[in-house]
Amino acid sequence: MNREPSITTDAELVPGTAAFWRDPEKRAIVFQVVALILVAFVSYYLYSNTQTNLERQSIATGFGFLDKEAGFEIGESVFAFSASDSYADALLVGALNTIKVSFIGIFFTVILGTVIGVSRLSSNWLVAKIAAGYIELMQNIPILLQLFFWYAIFYESFPSPREALNPLSGVFLCNRGLVFAVPEAHAAHAAMGWALVAALAISWGLHRWGKIRQARTGQIFPSILVAIGLTLTLPLVAWLLYGAPTGMDVPKLNGFNFKGGVTVSPEFSALLLGLVFYTAAFVAEIVRAGIQSVGRGQIEAAKAVGLNTSQVLHLVVLPQALRVIIPPLTSQLLNLIKNSSLAIAIGYSDFVAITNTTINQTGQAIEGVALIMLVYLFFSLSTSLFMNIYNKKMALVER
Repeated sequence: MNREPSITTDAELVPGTAAFWRDPEKRAIVFQVVALILVAFVSYYLYSNTQTNLERQSIATGFGFLDKEAGFEIGESVFAFSASDSYADALLVGALNTIKVSFIGIFFTVILGTVIGVSRLSSNWLVAKIAAGYIELMQNIPILLQLFFWYAIFYESFPSPREALNPLSGVFLCNRGLVFAVPEAHAAHAAMGWALVAALAISWGLHRWGKIRQARTGQIFPSILVAIGLTLTLPLVAWLLYGAPTGMDVPKLNGFNFKGGVTVSPEFSALLLGLVFYTAAFVAEIVRAGIQSVGRGQIEAAKAVGLNTSQVLHLVVLPQALRVIIPPLTSQLLNLIKNSSLAIAIGYSDFVAITNTTINQTGQAIEGVALIMLVYLFFSLSTSLFMNIYNKKMALVER
């Protein structure tokens, strides 16, 4: 049986005139509108259902509780805090404690991970095997168990304050943490801080000038040595100008604990060590993969022009490897920040722990959980923004 040939109408030939179910662009718009309506409906249902249940149980909502007196102490705080302060102040302490352990953890994680990653590729058999063993061990032990391990080490292996170890003058180690002497408050210290900021700014400017000069003349400017010299010299000059104060706030045993100096708590130490050692194992593999992504021919060419091993690594390998390292490194740094929320398991007063205490006292569970989500979202997005800017700066630009 002969079929009649299909007839294509003008509407089907002219773009934008076909029926909407045959136009991919129109269908996409319809699907998006339907999806948006469904999301709005589900959101409204959840909101209204939550409000109804809260009213039925006579539970107040809102963030008015933040202005009320907290009524509890915090063992570790960046600034002075007492039980008479508000819940908002308590939550700020928790946020700053989280920032403190995350920032210090990121700093040491990048350094340790880079060292282990480079050691993994060492020609020395023993060094390479030790690095590989570290990576396998740390990656395959859950971080929560590592936190418990370090916490037990501090509380079970060190003596009480009355029997504290005293390896150096003014330094004590006990189950209450590491206690050490610090300089007494003096105007010279603020001046030294500003001098350090000035030294870093000058060093950054000289480094940029040195790169421009090297591109123009080929001469290498020792920016690292100059930066080290400035960061040591300028604060020292400020200290001398203010009379070279040498007073120290030395910790002394008073009853069952030390007074004075600075105390690094076992909770903070255990959390920091757990986060650093665990995350550094993953960073080490990222660094190793990034270095191995650089072509062998470029390394041989760099050695052929007379560069030593250190110069090859610093000037040829790492600048190219960073373009491979930065994206997965960003993910690991975000994991470190989010894993810091496990601090509640060992009693460190981070944002999650303090928010949990606030929820128990006020009953504002929804608001508390919402604050935790928003704060960690802010931390993560801020870290991602910084790393994305750095990644864009390091990207190859085609001219």
